[in-house]
Amino acid sequence: MTEVSGAIDAVDAIELLERDHDEIRRLLDLLADQPLGAVPLGGGDLRGPAVDRLVMCQSKHEAIEERYFWPLVRRRVEDGARLATRAVGQELELKHELNLLSSLSPADPEFELALRQLITASRQHLDYEERHVWPGVRLALSEQEREELGAQLGQARKPAPTRPHPRVPPAP
Repeated sequence: MTEVSGAIDAVDAIELLERDHDEIRRLLDLLADQPLGAVPLGGGDLRGPAVDRLVMCQSKHEAIEERYFWPLVRRRVEDGARLATRAVGQELELKHELNLLSSLSPADPEFELALRQLITASRQHLDYEERHVWPGVRLALSEQEREELGAQLGQARKPAPTRPHPRVPPAP
C-alpha cells in the first residue's frame, strides 16, 4: 500500500512483486553491462555498491515471498505445491550465490564467475515466477485478495532481512 495525499492506494501483490523484479533486473543489467575487471575513470569499482543493493533487494524480496506468497500459492493456485517448491529451490540457490557474492570484493578472482552465475540464475528465477506462477495467482485470487496480499507484502518488507540467510529453511 502506498499513501498519496492522505488517501490509501491499494497495490496488487503481483504489481508489488513486479516492481521488485524491475529493480532487480535494472541492477542485473547494470552489473552485466560492466566489462570484466573494469574500473571506471577516477577509480573505484561501481560493481561493489551495485552488488550490495542487489543483495538487499533480492534478500527482502525472497523473505517476503517465503513468508506470505509461497504459502498462499501452495494453498490456492492450481499445481501450486509444485510451482512453489521449484521456485523456493531456485531461491535457496540464489541465497547461496548472493551470500558468496556479498563476501567477495570485485578485486577477488572468484568475483566475476560468481557474479555471472548470479545474474543467470536470477534472470531464470524472475522469468519462472512471471511466466509460470503469476498467471495462476491472477486466476486463483480476486482483485481484493491480491490487494490484501499486496498490503501484507508491503508491510513485511519493512522488517525483512537485507542479507541472505542460506542456512535458514525457507518457511513462513
